[in-house]
Formats: sequence, structure tokens, C-alpha cells
Amino acid sequence: MTTESLAEIYLDNNATTRPLPEVIETVTRHLGESFGNPGSRHAAGRRARVVLEDARETIADILGASPEEVVFTSGGTESTNLALFGFAAGEPGVILTTAGEHPATTESIDALTRRGWSSRVLGVDSDGRLQPEELEHVAWDGCRLATLILAHNETGVVQDLGSLSEACRERNIPLHVDAVQAVGKIPVDFHQLGAASLALGAHKFHGPRGIGALLLRDGCQLARFAYGGHQEAGRRPGTEVVALAAGMARALESWNEDRVARTERITMLRDRLEHGLTEHAGPSLVNGHPEHRLPNTLNIAFPGLDGEAMLVALGLEQIACSLGSTCSSGSAEPAPALVAMGRGEEVYRASVRFSVGVENTVEEIDEAVERIAGVVQRLRESAPVA
Repeated sequence: MTTESLAEIYLDNNATTRPLPEVIETVTRHLGESFGNPGSRHAAGRRARVVLEDARETIADILGASPEEVVFTSGGTESTNLALFGFAAGEPGVILTTAGEHPATTESIDALTRRGWSSRVLGVDSDGRLQPEELEHVAWDGCRLATLILAHNETGVVQDLGSLSEACRERNIPLHVDAVQAVGKIPVDFHQLGAASLALGAHKFHGPRGIGALLLRDGCQLARFAYGGHQEAGRRPGTEVVALAAGMARALESWNEDRVARTERITMLRDRLEHGLTEHAGPSLVNGHPEHRLPNTLNIAFPGLDGEAMLVALGLEQIACSLGSTCSSGSAEPAPALVAMGRGEEVYRASVRFSVGVENTVEEIDEAVERIAGVVQRLRESAPVA
């Protein structure tokens, strides 16, 4: 069988997911039925408003928030920008964060540092987790904002926010949580987390692209940096995209209805992939905590190999995946999360992220193991002898 005739095996669900059939149906239906501007007072506008508010209530109920705390945005990146820049209005201060955050966070912090802010970066352990004792050494003077990723996009590592959340509440410091990879994969309760705000994006859990939300705790105020409308209680101007909001709610609802069975199945597929690669493509090293990890994410290194070469070869074998690194100006840079975990160059340069999804089958996983192991073997055989 030639590579051209191979069926693609999609293992890049942390990058984006295919919308579920019921989500596509919901979006399509409301594009026609609920076309009215939800801010208008006529019948078409009122119908659209009902759909929008129903979506808001569904999302709030599943995520442990109040409907009034749900602000619709274009996605997770905008939500994080909305929170960080909104909370950072006024006199500059210090932002507390962890090493290896998503670019939506790190680039926002970079922009704020150009406005006089500074950051304090908390370290993580070799599994990528923030340890409570790390907070004992924090210099809290001047801290006015904190931000943390709940489930890491590269490694899938899930953080325990309890200690940080409590410390921030005691000092009246707003805590923003990037939950873009967590929502729709693991249970998330906004009020239980104790955060001031939380970002999510629909396309990470089989919803439509172009819609997300910021959960903003009741009583928290954000300075506005966009103008032109009164929508979303004045917190995010622009006519709401009703059909996409309904689609996001339907996707989250679908996960919630089947979350136990879905989690068990996806975990089984991820573990089958991990065990298969460990057995047939070793030596290898899994990056991330063995337990506190998203059920779908496997970040694995094949020491001694080049990640870029692996990605090209895996692409030719019709395996859709991602590097354990970010690309900047055409050159691969080490993934900050892996560097923060203390991984050496031999590991972080050879790391690949596989993220399974609801559409994957056992047969696909077994076929993926065979193809990936074949690529690893060929690359090792062709690698220059040290």
C-alpha cells in the first residue's frame, strides 16, 4: 500500500476537533431560524434572544457558573486577552504565572510588560505540576493579577488550583484560569475553582470554531478595551453569533450527557497508544504526570530523533499530530512546558504530541502504533552514528 492510499488517522484533537453531527445540525438550523439580531425588540430578535440565553444557561449550568457570568467571545484566545487586559487596567503591578503557559497568556503578559508590568514565574516539577510549597516562597508584594493554565495543551497535565486560588482570594488578587483544553474533557466547576475568570473555546470539544466564552465571577469588573455596542452587559461589544453559541452549548451538552463513558473510552485509546508505542517504538519517554493528565493527551519523546523529521515522516504516513514545540519565524523552538519540566534537549527536540478523540477507533490506534513505530525505526536506522 502506498502512502497516498493510506487513510488519515487524526490524532491532533488538542489543536482542533471536528464538530459533532448534532452540533452541525444545531448551527445550520439556527442560522436559518434564529437569524434575527438578539438585541432587536421585534419577533425575530426576540426569538434569537431566547436561543442565545438558553445557550448561556446551558453552559453556565454545566460549568458551575451563573448565566450572568457567561460572556460570549470568539474563542479562548480572546477570552484570555479580555480577562488579562481587563484586570490589568490602572497602575502597573506584578502578574503571577507559571512556566510554559499558552501563547495567549505569555504574549499578553509580554504586551503588559511593555506597559510597565512585570511577571513572577512559578516553577513546576518534573511532571509539569505546580506544587503548593512553591507558593510559600512567593514574594506577594505588588502582585495584582495571577493566571494559570488548568490543563496544558502540550502535555495534558492538569493542575490543582486549590492552594493558588486560596492564596489569591486571601490577598484579593484576581485569578484567571485558561481552561481551554480542560472544558469538554474533564469536569470543570467555575465556582468551585474560586477563580475570578475562566476561558474556554468551543472548537476544542467538538463545537464550532469562532465561538468561546469568558466566565467572569459576579462582582468582578473588567476595564473595557473594545467599544461599539452594549452587548454582553457591556463587557464585549458586537452582535452575538446566536447559531454558534447554540452550537457550543450543544457540544458541551453532548459531552456532559456522555462524559463518563466518553472519558473511559478515550482514556483507553490513549493508554493503548501509549503502551503500543512504548513496546514497539522504544526507547521512549512520556512527558507529563501519569495520572493528573487529560484523558486524551499523550506527549511522548523518542530520544535521539529529530522532532521535525518525525513530523514530516508521520505526515507522509497520514498520521495527523503535532510537535512538542512551538514554531517561531520558521524555526522550531523548545516547548516552554517541556523546558520548565527540566527535560533535556535530547528529549524536548524529540517530543511529539498525540491527542485522541471520540471519533478514533481501536483499529485506528493499532494501525497508528504500527505506522509510528515504523517511522521511528526507519529514522533511527538512518540516524548518523555518534
